[in-house]
Amino acid sequence: QLQLVESGGGLVQPGGSLRLSCAASGFTLDSYAIGWFRQAPGKEREGISCISFSGGTTVYADSVKGRFTISRDNDRNTAYLQMNSLEPDDTAVYYCAADEDFYCSSVLLIVGASAMDYWGKGTLVTVSE
Repeated sequence: QLQLVESGGGLVQPGGSLRLSCAASGFTLDSYAIGWFRQAPGKEREGISCISFSGGTTVYADSVKGRFTISRDNDRNTAYLQMNSLEPDDTAVYYCAADEDFYCSSVLLIVGASAMDYWGKGTLVTVSE
């Protein structure tokens, strides 16, 4: 069974950090682009970052650029999202997604929310005092 599982979410104060993980099972991630998306209450799911299958290309939404870092370890079949300088507006459910046919680009961040093949169930990040 092909599965992505996110972990690492939780409650953090403004200015704090979290590292999210996205572990794959049932398939190997090394031929897939990975995207991280988030959905805040009452808002649409938005793409925030992606990484190419090799890790050589990364893209970030303006809202997280300079604060978040995406990475992957294909030997561990896992992708990561390091989130620093967290703000209350970062509060959302965070999802990872994988797709063999997408290239990591700004286009993926725009259309990937409705198009990528495999999705995890999400992990909640709450940024609050």
